[in-house]
Amino acid sequence: MSGTPVPGTDISLARRRDVVDALRRGTVPQAGLGLFAVGLERFEAALDDDLATVARGGSAFHALRGEYGSGKTFFARWLGERAKRHGLAVSEMQVSESETPLHRLETVYRRLVERLTTATHPPSALRAVVDSWFYALEEEVLDGGEVAEDDEVALAEAVDALLERRLADVARITPAFSAALRGYRRAVAAGDGAGAEALIAWLGGQRSVAASAKRAAGVRGDLDHFAALGFLQGLLTVLRDCGHPGLLLVLDEVETLQRVRGDVREKSLNALRQLLDEIDAGRFPGLFLVITGTPAFYDGQQGVQRLAPLAQRLATDFTTDPRFDSPRAVQLRLPGFDLTSLGELGRKVRDLYAGAARYPERLTDRADDAYLDELARAVTGSLGGKVGIAPRLYLRKLVADVLDRVDEFADFDPRAHYALTVNTAELTQTERNAATSAADIALDLDPS
Repeated sequence: MSGTPVPGTDISLARRRDVVDALRRGTVPQAGLGLFAVGLERFEAALDDDLATVARGGSAFHALRGEYGSGKTFFARWLGERAKRHGLAVSEMQVSESETPLHRLETVYRRLVERLTTATHPPSALRAVVDSWFYALEEEVLDGGEVAEDDEVALAEAVDALLERRLADVARITPAFSAALRGYRRAVAAGDGAGAEALIAWLGGQRSVAASAKRAAGVRGDLDHFAALGFLQGLLTVLRDCGHPGLLLVLDEVETLQRVRGDVREKSLNALRQLLDEIDAGRFPGLFLVITGTPAFYDGQQGVQRLAPLAQRLATDFTTDPRFDSPRAVQLRLPGFDLTSLGELGRKVRDLYAGAARYPERLTDRADDAYLDELARAVTGSLGGKVGIAPRLYLRKLVADVLDRVDEFADFDPRAHYALTVNTAELTQTERNAATSAADIALDLDPS
């Protein structure tokens, strides 16, 4: 019985365990979100159309809208997994005044590169992408039949010429990007590992790069606000030529702009407006931009409404029943969870867990559907009845306190031996604010 998989599934044990381990810690898994996503089916077709458009050289934009705990970060990572299946690269970052100030596009670009990932390379994937690009250029030159593979000088010259043609549009605006790529190629060919690393760092927007490496490549200074969009344009070109037709860029928690100084907020909103205008103008073929924020950010005077041109671009009608929200709208409203969907989430996670468990039948017997619904009601009750923010805590309790014990101990029955307790130390600030009290809350197990 040990390790018996759930019938009809082909999910690897390692993948199941990675997801379950993250839920046990109370975090969003880095991969495998489609295995237990609930309520996102309505968005799948429209978003896959967007991803296909981006892969063909178009661009796309959506603004996710939802209260704290409604699943915006989950949604963004779920979309990231779908993007990687389309071959796209993905970068996700949290907007914050100290780490990623939106009004400093050079910092946004640097964070983008630091978190750049592909289906085969973890962050930062920049060097792997650049190496793949040069390999693709060499293969294209050799396939042309005009240069012999053993003629290194002629091959290098031909690759440089092809590089310039591919980056012509970027070089007109940001010539330093193509210059640094040429310098990186020369450093690699010369066996100058330190110089190559320095130039990759400079291409990624990093500061404090060795002056000698920059002089050798013919570049100077550091990336600034005005050159950042040119570097993004160059990165998209490199990605496309090495087999990644686009980039999904997620700017998470943009609502933090409401809490910054007024002049910083104005600059940040204008930077976002500028980025959307550039996307609409076709400057970034292959870019899929997603931002996330709360309703207060989109509707309030301390957020989007403070800048009329941005508000016009994001305007979406939410006066109708949420059932009729268009998945193709600029803003996508995440309705959050109710008790029914929370129970469905629990069943998906239990079945996922069972596929890597030693005693799967025991799990489905003792943590049956009715018990999962009881636990959902109890967790929600501990958070003042706010179902929308309950999923993280619910899944953590389900995995760590119930499923682990059922699988480990033959005589453990959650109805007889487990009482739900919620301590403030394990809660996020949002959950803590919603909790009715810090006292232990007993799970009502009375079947009547």
